Amino acid sequence: MSETNFDLVVVGSGPGGYVAAIRAAQLGLKTAVIEREHLGGICLNWGCIPTKALLRTADIYNLIKHADEFGIKVEGATVDLKKTVDRSRKVAGQLSGGVKHLLKKNKITVIDGHGKLAGSGKVEVSKDGKVVSTVAAKHIILATGARARTLPGLEPDGKLIWTYKEALVPDVMPKKLLVVGSGAIGIEFASFFNALGSDVTVVEVMDRILPVEDAEISAFAEKSFKKQGMTIHKGTTVSELKKSGDKVTATFKDKKDKTSSDSFDRVILAVGIVGNVENIGLEGTKVKVEKTHVVVDEFSRTGEPGVYAIGDLTGPPWLAHKASHEGVICVEKIAGEKDVHPLNTSNIPGCTYCHPQVASVGMTEAAAKEKGYDIKVGRFSFIGNGKAIALGEAEGLIKTIFDAKTGEMLGAHMVGAEVTELIQGYGIAKTLETTEVELMHSIFPHPTLSEMMHESVLDAYGKVIHM
Repeated sequence: MSETNFDLVVVGSGPGGYVAAIRAAQLGLKTAVIEREHLGGICLNWGCIPTKALLRTADIYNLIKHADEFGIKVEGATVDLKKTVDRSRKVAGQLSGGVKHLLKKNKITVIDGHGKLAGSGKVEVSKDGKVVSTVAAKHIILATGARARTLPGLEPDGKLIWTYKEALVPDVMPKKLLVVGSGAIGIEFASFFNALGSDVTVVEVMDRILPVEDAEISAFAEKSFKKQGMTIHKGTTVSELKKSGDKVTATFKDKKDKTSSDSFDRVILAVGIVGNVENIGLEGTKVKVEKTHVVVDEFSRTGEPGVYAIGDLTGPPWLAHKASHEGVICVEKIAGEKDVHPLNTSNIPGCTYCHPQVASVGMTEAAAKEKGYDIKVGRFSFIGNGKAIALGEAEGLIKTIFDAKTGEMLGAHMVGAEVTELIQGYGIAKTLETTEVELMHSIFPHPTLSEMMHESVLDAYGKVIHM
C-alpha cells in the first residue's frame, strides 16, 4: 500500500465534493478526491441532470400535443422511450466528463475507490473490498451523499418496484403507475410518466402534495395535476405491495384506517432519502450521527478535529446547490479566507421541475404567521401576463410574503411555466435583504414572465396594475 499526503481529501465527488475540491485547489491546497462510482455523484448521473433531460422530452411532447393551437399541424407523433432514455444518459455522461475535465484542469488528484476514515488524518481507499492505498491529509471532507429511503414491506426489487435509479432507465412505459411520495422526486417522475401516457396515481401520507411548499401553491399544483389526469390520494399510506406475475397490487390505508387496493404495472418509491453514513469509518470518532445524517456546525465541522461533512450527508434541504455552497464555505474557512459567512438556509431556492413547475425561497405564509410576523401577501396570476398568454402558458401563480412592519421579503412562491428560472430573482433579493420599496422601484422588462414578480409585490401593497 502506498501513502500520499495532501492538504485536503474529499470523499465523494457529487456537487458538494467536486466543487469543494475545485475551490480548495484555487486557494492553493493540494487536493485529492476519492470517488467509488461516478464523477459528479448522484446529481449528475442519477438525479438532477438526467431527470431534467427526461422531463424535456415530456415538455416537447406536451407542446406537440397542443401544436394546433399555435397553427402547426402535427400528426402521428409518438415517443421512443429508448431514445429518450439514451439521450438522458448521454447528457449525464457528458456532464460527468465535464467534472473530470475540471478536476484535471485544477490539478486535483482523483482516486478511484471507496474512501473510509482510518484514524487521525488518514483515509483508506478500497476496491472490491480490499484496501489498496492510504492517503493522509490535515483536512478531510465527507461528501458521501444519500440514497433512497426504503420502508419495511415496500422494498424495491428493481423490476416491478423501482427507486429513482430504475425510474430513470425504464425498460417499458407503464400503463398504470403508482408513485409513493409526492415530494420533488415523486412529483417529477409522476409528471414525466403522466405526460408520456401512463395512468399515474400518487399517494402522499401528508394532507397535501409537495408538503414543503406553501399550501396555496400545493393546492394550485394539485388541481393542475388532476386536470392532466393524475389520481392523487392524500393522507394515505401504502400498507402493502404484493407482486403477482407482472403486476403489483397496492393496499392503501387512509387516516380513518379505511383500506382499498389497486393493481399497477410499476411502482416508484419516493419516500425520502437517508445519509450514506455506513462504512465510512465514523466508528471510534467524535462524529455525531442523528437520523442517518452527520451533525455539523455552521462551517461544516464535525465533532472530530479535521473532519468535515457537507451536502445530503448532513441533512435537509437535500439540494445540489446547497451542497456546492456548503463546500465552498467549508473550504474557504479551512483556507483562512476572510469574511466567510455561514450558509443561510432561508435564502436557498427550491425547485420542482414538474408541469407546471414549482419554485420557492424563504418562508411559507403559514411559517411566517407561526413565527409571529404581521404579514402582507401579494399574488399575481399568469392569466394577467401578456408573455404567459402568448406562450400558451397562462396557468400559474406568483405569491410574495412581506413583513408588514419592515418591508422585508420573507418568502416567495411560484407555480407555472419557467418559475424555476424566475425564482433566482427573488433569491438575490432575499440575499440582499431587499425591501418592498426597492422591488417596487426595480424596472422589469416587457413583455416577460418576470413582470409578474413585480406585480405580485405591488399587489401586497395594494398597487397592482394588471389584475
